[in-house]
Amino acid sequence: MTGQPTRMRGNLGLLSIVLFGLAYMAPAVVTSTFGVIAATSGGAAPTAYLVATGAMLLTGLSYAKMARIIPSSGSVYTYARRMLDSRFGFLAGWAMLLDYLFLPMVAFLVQSIYLHAQYPSVPQWLWLVINIVLATAVNVIGLKVADKVNKTLLIAVTGCLLVLAVLCVRHGLGHGGTAAAGHALWNSSTSISAITAAAAVAAYAFLGFDAVSTLSEEAHDPRRTIPRGIVLTVLAGGVIFVALSFVMQWAHPGGAFADESSAGYAVSTLVGGQGFADVANTVTMLGGFASCVAIQASTSRLMFVMGRDNVLPRPVFGRLHAKLLTPVPNILIVAAVALLAMNLSLADATSFINFGAFLGFTLVNICVIAHAVRQWRSGKRPSPLGFLILPLAGAAVDVYLITQLGSTATELGLLWLAIGVVHLAVITKGFRRPAPELRLDSEDSAMTSH
Repeated sequence: MTGQPTRMRGNLGLLSIVLFGLAYMAPAVVTSTFGVIAATSGGAAPTAYLVATGAMLLTGLSYAKMARIIPSSGSVYTYARRMLDSRFGFLAGWAMLLDYLFLPMVAFLVQSIYLHAQYPSVPQWLWLVINIVLATAVNVIGLKVADKVNKTLLIAVTGCLLVLAVLCVRHGLGHGGTAAAGHALWNSSTSISAITAAAAVAAYAFLGFDAVSTLSEEAHDPRRTIPRGIVLTVLAGGVIFVALSFVMQWAHPGGAFADESSAGYAVSTLVGGQGFADVANTVTMLGGFASCVAIQASTSRLMFVMGRDNVLPRPVFGRLHAKLLTPVPNILIVAAVALLAMNLSLADATSFINFGAFLGFTLVNICVIAHAVRQWRSGKRPSPLGFLILPLAGAAVDVYLITQLGSTATELGLLWLAIGVVHLAVITKGFRRPAPELRLDSEDSAMTSH
């Protein structure tokens, strides 16, 4: 590694950070999940999304606190190894890899499925390859180009969603009026248990806000920009999800659909006609490409930090391109893994990711509490509300979400963790040594200043 760069650099501002997080989350996902959320909640999708926003905001606040304390691109991996133990840090990073490494596969697979449905003359596998090659090229060049791509595509998606919202309002006013709008929030078919169950499903739409923390080394003034970016990403995503699901639920009261998975397309057809629905579907797919770019970028950066610390082989994972300063080997590895989606169904691919995501969220909340304990022992007085009560509530929500996963996701997650424990035992000589890491002066000073 002699002579090799060990830190990424960049000057991304708050707007770019928030747009990156929104691109990762893919705001248009609300149209594809609307049917499931509406059916589960008894026709009160916006209320379910509102509850999910509050639940995810708890963990978002914990991420913001940790990003301010430790401005490193390693996300929960770095937070856990600093606040808990290097071995816990490795397992946290390993768990998140399950989410980060396979989420690109899901994103590219969804993109290819929708493109093939819209343009069936092109085989699904070819759409998959095209999307992977284009996203990989954007990420190899660097985040400046990725940032421009994200902004352009998000503008197009936002414009389309605004048109859909206006059409839904017009349809709602003409069919039921304002009284029907109230039923979109709560009606006779809705119950607290139904809302809670729907919120657990809706929480999956927020997966990706945490990826903002992987950009710490490429952000301007990361100790201020990243925490604000994380919270604003959750809030902005929540506003979009709640507002759009509200007008869609207003236009289509209740939770009964011919096909829940295509309910969003059905609503677009209902309020705007077949032509508009097809255009909206195409624009949504463009937004999906922005999500693919963002997901691949954040995954490659987590892998780079773990490689830089040598808990993954440093000669492969801990390398940056000398001129572009992008983790090119990791970007290519993510692309290669994504190609495996050719042989997987969407259900199988999705089952890989949720366990790691919610386990990582839980650990971030625990890290905040661990930091507070350190502060209290040193005589300082961090806020009990911000550093104990809210993180405890966030951890409880995340554990609840883990319990809502299916057996397949849980079994795969536990198997992945078991493999990680075996690898950890090898690199720590039977857990007797700390997991290896490369401590950087800037990170050390970040710790000593807090």
